[in-house]
Amino acid sequence: MHIVQQILFIMLAVVASFLFAKKVKEIARNINIGRDEDLSDNKEQRWKNMILLALGQKKMFKRPIPALLHLVVYAGFIIINIEILEIFLDGLLGVHRLFVPFIGGLYSFLIGFFEVLAALVLIGCVVFLIRRNILKIRRLSMNELNGWPKNDANLILIIEIVLMSLFLTMNTADLVLQSRMVEHYTQTSPFLLTSHFTGLFNGMSDSGLVALERTCWWLHIIGIFAFLNYLPYSKHLHILLAFPNAYYGKLTPQGEVKNMKEIQNEVLYMMEPDKAPAEPGEQKRFGAKDVMDLSWKNLLDAYSCTECGRCTDSCPANMTGKKLSPRKIMMDTRDRLQEVGENININKEFKDDGKSLLNDFISIEELRACTTCQACVEACPVSIDPLSIIMQLRRNLIMEESSAPQEWNMMFGNIENNMAPWKFSPDDRDAWVADVE
Repeated sequence: MHIVQQILFIMLAVVASFLFAKKVKEIARNINIGRDEDLSDNKEQRWKNMILLALGQKKMFKRPIPALLHLVVYAGFIIINIEILEIFLDGLLGVHRLFVPFIGGLYSFLIGFFEVLAALVLIGCVVFLIRRNILKIRRLSMNELNGWPKNDANLILIIEIVLMSLFLTMNTADLVLQSRMVEHYTQTSPFLLTSHFTGLFNGMSDSGLVALERTCWWLHIIGIFAFLNYLPYSKHLHILLAFPNAYYGKLTPQGEVKNMKEIQNEVLYMMEPDKAPAEPGEQKRFGAKDVMDLSWKNLLDAYSCTECGRCTDSCPANMTGKKLSPRKIMMDTRDRLQEVGENININKEFKDDGKSLLNDFISIEELRACTTCQACVEACPVSIDPLSIIMQLRRNLIMEESSAPQEWNMMFGNIENNMAPWKFSPDDRDAWVADVE
């Protein structure tokens, strides 16, 4: 029987690992669709940001209660899954609790510690479900989350509750089987939490307990493999991508706008034609119209977004009823990127589908509502920059489609003719001083 279980486990592990690797490769390809951007500078500061923001969750603690809950769920889930190494090796070798002979009494202490974390994760997930579905916190109940985003958030919380429940039930049944000296169940010291609940299973037969323990074991490992392959399709991919995204986060001052090299060159060549290249290179689009016009970091941002809504909750335009939601900007970018990726999967290369990120996913009204105040950038826990995408889409609207509000066009004209936003010539700019005197 053990050899059959080993074979089934190995088959399951190989299939799950293959599917996960295939999807990760596809996501990496989608991110690399974007324009190149050099973010290799200041490595020391980048490592510091990654440790503080992704691992330490520094920005999360601007809201202490959800931050503590998130820390418990995140840290607990990650630490508990260290035990997956033992479960994996148990399944591979056909043994039970492989590490017990090697670490002795420390083993029971570690499992007990994992059990406490599992209980805290379970409680945290229940609280998050209540916040989303009963209390209906504003940022977690906006229209953009209707449908799949809401179901995705609830499903992942339910999966974590089920996995933690299976882990605790498995350990409780295991302790009862140990006390009955059932073959294959390695003797350990009592576990910190589940040792208090063994009485619940004392009335069960040995065969019934073995069936319960094995069922929980298999469902737990199948759930882990399923969770692993669900991540790339879920907003919870941020569990993995938060680290590189925080590392490659913006280091320049938030108010600093990146100039467009293409425009600078156009001006340079007009003023100094001798510097223009003999053979003009490929003309890049001014700004961005679709996801392939954005940088790879913008696309990594889209995949890293956990849809927490802190950006939208901090957005003054959204607060005053405007259509703009920075979270939706990121969700739309990811949706379009996945659509482009599917197009490539089918056609082996991107075939024009008549759609674009601008207009088909993100409207002009949303873009024009942005005041570029940087509140969304400041609010994001993992250095996502919705404003960068907004700015690039607006540049395309203005520079390639000549689409801007009349007030903006007047300002552009004044800057071009008078070198200032106001309709005064440079010679008259200080005329107001005479009236004061």
